[in-house]
Amino acid sequence: MSAPPTSSGQRLVSKQQLIDWIASGEKPKSDWRIGTEHEKFLFELGTHRALPYEGQKASVRGLLEGLTRFGWQPVLENGKPIALLKDKCSVTLEPGGQFELSGAPLETIHQTCDETNTHLRECATVAAELGLGLLGMGFAPEWKRADIHWMPKGRYKIMRDYMPKVGTMGLDMMLRTCTVQTNLDFSSEADMVQKFRVSLALQPIATALFADSPFLEGKPSGYMSYRSHTWTDTDPNRCGLIPFVFEEGMGYERYVDWMLDVPMYFVYRDGKYIDAAGRSFRKFMAEGLSDLTPDAATTGDWSDHITTAFPEVRLKKYLEMRGADGGPWKRLCALPALFVGLLYDQAALDEASALIKGWTIEEMLALRRDVTKQALKAKFRKGTVNDVAAEMVAIARRGLRARARFNRMGDADETVFLETLQETVESGDCPAEEKLRRYATEWHGSVAPLYDIYAY
Repeated sequence: MSAPPTSSGQRLVSKQQLIDWIASGEKPKSDWRIGTEHEKFLFELGTHRALPYEGQKASVRGLLEGLTRFGWQPVLENGKPIALLKDKCSVTLEPGGQFELSGAPLETIHQTCDETNTHLRECATVAAELGLGLLGMGFAPEWKRADIHWMPKGRYKIMRDYMPKVGTMGLDMMLRTCTVQTNLDFSSEADMVQKFRVSLALQPIATALFADSPFLEGKPSGYMSYRSHTWTDTDPNRCGLIPFVFEEGMGYERYVDWMLDVPMYFVYRDGKYIDAAGRSFRKFMAEGLSDLTPDAATTGDWSDHITTAFPEVRLKKYLEMRGADGGPWKRLCALPALFVGLLYDQAALDEASALIKGWTIEEMLALRRDVTKQALKAKFRKGTVNDVAAEMVAIARRGLRARARFNRMGDADETVFLETLQETVESGDCPAEEKLRRYATEWHGSVAPLYDIYAY
């Protein structure tokens, strides 16, 4: 969900500082990079049970500590390892022990896949010794909330207490979901706005392409992406499609104004999380939070706060694409390939802008709702979501060809990473549908086989 927080930084005295903080992320095209994040479920081999943080053998802590042999440096909270750092990468824990790699900012998708390969190979080495496995899907296929162990992070205790006050599925989102996302740069405010609009409008299409969470507590849920469904009632103040992105006057300041009114979760002081759930960051800047801390708000507090909003695309000093279910290796590489192809070549970006031109907020909200259940078969205008997905993949392919970034052998450009998505649009079936078919036939109504078939 985020790297370890910080309370350091410049004291905040004006909104312009917050605008400048986002604008400081602007980079010339030559410096644009690709960041990829992906989460995995950890389970005990044989039993398929969710892992505790600590244990005799198969545990989340054991995997964290085992990875230090590969040069990862532990980050401690109250004396317990809760993250790892190495070479501009981090490994962090989601609330239910989901294991996340936040990758380094890289130049090509080839490098992203090398990074992913290395990470999964290291995890597999330690996991085999500990008797645990790793699974890429969007939602835990059979665990109930009560089956899952909370990780020892102060941030999550605050969120755990707050979530039920604002939605019915926030705890499911925290405990039982996994995603893959990509983080991409912009060169100017205008470039940010164009990329934000394109990626936000197309996020439901990505949800459909990557839909891979059809089960709830061991049975079909009626959804192709139950992960995406959980976000529809997590917290309306910080989640979903944010319509103002498509309004006249959208820019850094408009996003800052929204974030100032997103309720806070916490402030971080002296290594401790202080519960500020529901408080106003706007008031924190203007008046402080004297009953919680004598300290004024800082840019570090803003950096922390901006990670507590969860729209389908999130703006920080870069843009985060957040609509896809977790999945197997080939789709971990396909997501950054899709959005790099769409957003990093101007001709492709203009094509994608033309694709979404005229889409209404009502249509986009309906798309967001419908793809959770029907994925690529959802109706849209005179066709289906799969029709849009096919055009989206084709535009991305043209964008990647124009980038012309080849592998070390010089025999393949980045379009190779779109092949799994091309197969999906040609079949018209999302990954969840494959699992549902197998569940109904060869698996004889059980999800147990997927732990072996789809594990990393």
